[in-house]
Amino acid sequence: MQAFADLYDALDASTATSDKVAALVRYFQSVEPEDAAWGLYFLAGGKPRQLVPTAVLRSTACQLSGVDVWLFDECYQAVGDLAETIALILPPTLAEDGAGNEGSADEAAGLAVWVQERLLPLRGLSPPEQSQRLATYWAGLDAASRFLFVKLIGGGLRVGVSKLLVQRALAQHAGLDAKLLAQRLVGWTDASATPSAARFAALLAPAGSDSGPAGQPYPFFLAHALQAETQILGSVLGDVADWLVEWKYDGIRAQVVKRDGQVWIWSRGEELMSGRFPEVEAAAAALPNGTVLDGELLVWLPGNDSPAPFKLLQQRIGRKTVGKKLLADAPVVFVAYDLLEQGGADLRDVPQRERRLRLEGLTSLQPGGLLRLSPRVRAADWPAYALLREEARQRGVEGFMLKQMASRYGSGRTKSDGIWWKWKVAPLTVDAVLIYAQAGHGRRASVYTDYTFAVWSRQPASADEAQATLDAIARREPAQPGALQLLPFAKAYSGLSDAEFKAVDRVIRATTMEKFGPVRSVRPTLVFEIGFEGIGASPRHKSGVAVRFPRMLRLRPDKALHEADTLQTLQQLIQPS
Repeated sequence: MQAFADLYDALDASTATSDKVAALVRYFQSVEPEDAAWGLYFLAGGKPRQLVPTAVLRSTACQLSGVDVWLFDECYQAVGDLAETIALILPPTLAEDGAGNEGSADEAAGLAVWVQERLLPLRGLSPPEQSQRLATYWAGLDAASRFLFVKLIGGGLRVGVSKLLVQRALAQHAGLDAKLLAQRLVGWTDASATPSAARFAALLAPAGSDSGPAGQPYPFFLAHALQAETQILGSVLGDVADWLVEWKYDGIRAQVVKRDGQVWIWSRGEELMSGRFPEVEAAAAALPNGTVLDGELLVWLPGNDSPAPFKLLQQRIGRKTVGKKLLADAPVVFVAYDLLEQGGADLRDVPQRERRLRLEGLTSLQPGGLLRLSPRVRAADWPAYALLREEARQRGVEGFMLKQMASRYGSGRTKSDGIWWKWKVAPLTVDAVLIYAQAGHGRRASVYTDYTFAVWSRQPASADEAQATLDAIARREPAQPGALQLLPFAKAYSGLSDAEFKAVDRVIRATTMEKFGPVRSVRPTLVFEIGFEGIGASPRHKSGVAVRFPRMLRLRPDKALHEADTLQTLQQLIQPS
């Protein structure tokens, strides 16, 4: 545990790539293979489900430190991180307070022992038993290891290193090609495969000795956002003939693998989803052995010319078993847009142009079928493509994908193998009023950065009527039925600069009306332009609508509060199903 805590500190303390890689290599060289396997699991983004309720963590920390709950909560709001707060308020170990310096057996135990024998068994225990074990474990750890342990318990560990750097460090440690390591690492964090010394040894085995799972997918190639103006696209991208243009679908990015007569489906998050989309698996059984397709899982209702909104697909995402009704209400198809393996041969180094031709030759991809080919979009020039892109929302898509015809299929978001661009349509926007705020986390723990926004229930008859409503809010009077009011519809925490967040924070502190734990209600004074990717009806929300990926585009100091948008504005943005 101590070695992984030291690694975490080293990664967090440096912004230099070379320092991070060196720290990773030192870790892999110095720990036992089983500890390295679990360390790699967390470094690659693996997160076990929360093992202990937050309330138990908090109450145990308060009991051991003698700190009242209210004071703990105040400290938490100031620090902005639960694990850091607990690590800071717990009494020091013997070694830390100078009463001893030998260290404990707990500190010497490796990461694998901590995870397998102490951390994972916490799940399912009664709260008193969990609290007792936490007290025992924390007593044997220093502050840095306590912080890490609480992060692992809560499933909230975020390591300041990219997956590409981890692959690079492993390759340097093992003397292997980084692309080979990237391929072997796919699926490493899947919940169905437990990290072990044997798996770690297989990961670092010499090239040519691969004996990975038959359903192993390939690392996903990721796109970069294209934000160039239409008039300069030609200078940025060159001739349209050099690009494959397809619609960008709003679904689940996935690979379908057919080998040895079996079918596997993997998400971009490297989660094995076999069994969740039985209709796609059944259709993929007709693919030739040794075939791997890259594409998108979408709900596509029979007879429709475009995919259904993402909210229908959400009903299928968390289901490991699917009933007949859900299969009928939200039928899923797989739209293929790349061929990564054919006849067992890896095609990733084959140019995009040839991969597309081979994909088009697969007879298993049928128009209107459960496996279908992503259509190629053709236009004379970039301005013509820009006009077509304006039809994206009517087609149920997000914009265009642009892929260099000469590009290879790379790993992650890299440009060394060519490039893919995602040219998304402009977001939907409304002007909304800030009504609630909450402090951020980490370095923004002392600044209010997480906001709740509202729109008018109807168009104010005048500025005076809107002001009367605002005055009633300031007096904390409940809204009257049928009266003009502000309806919350979205939360957002990104889109502003640090300077803008600080300026808004000053307004929030000056206009706070009430406090509800970490949340403040504020007197409405600020209008923001809010952008979002999609919108749909939602009976679960007071406003009756739910927006997807909301973020702040800009402050609107030029706009009076009574000029903010209304619920009707939001409803008019909803596309018919």
